[in-house]
Amino acid sequence: MRDARLHAGPPIKPVYGPDDLAGRDAAQDIGQPGEYPYTRGIHKTMYRERLWTMRQYIGFGTPEETNARFKYLMAHGQDALNVAFDLPTQLGLDSDDPRAEGEVGRVGMALDTLADMEQAFAGIPLDRVSVSLTINGMAAPITAMYYAVAGQQGVAPDRVVTTPQNDILKEFVARGTWVYPVEPSLRLVADLIEFSAKQYPRSNPVSVCGYHIREAGCTTAQEMAYGLAIARAYIELMLARGMAVDDFAPRISFNFTCWGKIFEEAGKFRAGRRLYARMLREHFGAKNPKSWIFRSLIGGGGSAFTVQEPENNIVRGAYIALAAALSGAQTMALPTYDEAYTIPSAKAQLIALRTMQICAEESGAADTADPLGGSYYVEALTNEMERLIQEELAHVDRMGGIVEAVKSGAIQAEVARQAYLFERKLNSGEVPKVGVNCYVADGAAEADHAVELYAFDQTVADAQLARLAKIRRERDDRAARAALRRLSDEARGTTNLMPAIMEAVTAYATLGEINRAMKDVFGEHKEPVKF
Repeated sequence: MRDARLHAGPPIKPVYGPDDLAGRDAAQDIGQPGEYPYTRGIHKTMYRERLWTMRQYIGFGTPEETNARFKYLMAHGQDALNVAFDLPTQLGLDSDDPRAEGEVGRVGMALDTLADMEQAFAGIPLDRVSVSLTINGMAAPITAMYYAVAGQQGVAPDRVVTTPQNDILKEFVARGTWVYPVEPSLRLVADLIEFSAKQYPRSNPVSVCGYHIREAGCTTAQEMAYGLAIARAYIELMLARGMAVDDFAPRISFNFTCWGKIFEEAGKFRAGRRLYARMLREHFGAKNPKSWIFRSLIGGGGSAFTVQEPENNIVRGAYIALAAALSGAQTMALPTYDEAYTIPSAKAQLIALRTMQICAEESGAADTADPLGGSYYVEALTNEMERLIQEELAHVDRMGGIVEAVKSGAIQAEVARQAYLFERKLNSGEVPKVGVNCYVADGAAEADHAVELYAFDQTVADAQLARLAKIRRERDDRAARAALRRLSDEARGTTNLMPAIMEAVTAYATLGEINRAMKDVFGEHKEPVKF
């Protein structure tokens, strides 16, 4: 008999029945869609009332090129945007910084000043389009630029809908685009949450992101557990500032991946919604039902896609879309079939968008709320995932909480350990991967896959450098310098830095200048290394 098991969990039984749900209170644990504890989804009729938004990850080259790709996908039915920034931007480096050489516009859009944000969203009405900004260490100044552009368009603050990722803890764990030490980094996270809650009430100023931690190697249960632990840390951070939980919790959002087995992923999200709702209501005492709701972008992880036989990734993407729909996604994003080779071509992004649209309109997954509800297998998996997630949360608590575990490097070491174990399973064939370690075609390694590769173009970088130089020449330099001095002075105190950052942004101070004004005060993070 073929063996099957959860990712780093117990074996899957061949058959499930009523005995697998014995001892559980169905009304309390499962309930109804749109009702506490939201196991079955956060809306009563789910996609019958409103489909998930489709939000492909987009950004490359200059703001002009990215703007054109935005409009291309919107013309084909994409109803929300998710902006990718190049590595220099993510790290707070101007495009003319020597450390940015060769990386300007390569894996995302280059952004140096407010002028670039203006160009990126030229002709795109920010009162009608929801925009995610996949930025973390630089979330405060990048979001300030977005708010400024919305203001230039005449959009009232209470009409601005944006989601900066702003999850610095997962950067320390999984990605590495941190700049400042942990404590000042957390201060900036909290400053943006507080400022947005008061000034831009429809924005989602933090998107807690288990996605990248899973991509770095953690297990399914760890992905959800670490995400919940990070959310708990941010909530505690805001409560310590004196904010009431219901003043900010309704706008917390999540970003998780969905590249594993369909039913395991559904169990993970059902358990995560239930645990989060109980944490907010019972532990933190939130009274507003909107505070209890776990709203998530569910996207496919790029690590699920392969170099070998890349066209098979289109099929993998379709199953990921189905899993996300069955898991109750509010927003969906898919990798493109060329993910393992290059940044997405226009053709590849259109195929991914059409995949989500076909899932929504043709598969039947959107016809009824929680079509998996009541399945012995799925409900038993949900309960088992809940148990595993709680075990991982308890382990985080024993390490002193997620912030202390990040500072010590303990979480990073555990994720690296799990990545190693998973890679061993791939190499041994214990985890099957079609075309990679099973059903491998003769000569597959030498096959011409005909994938359109994105080539770095130095003229793109040159154009960005020329734009940056022009802004520096033409701006009111005295105003920019005064704003940067204010930012440095306030960084030495405890005041919310967003007003000072907004002033610097609207004076066309560069991202690198804003970063340096804070880094001179905060210093740089030194990564702990544990084995």
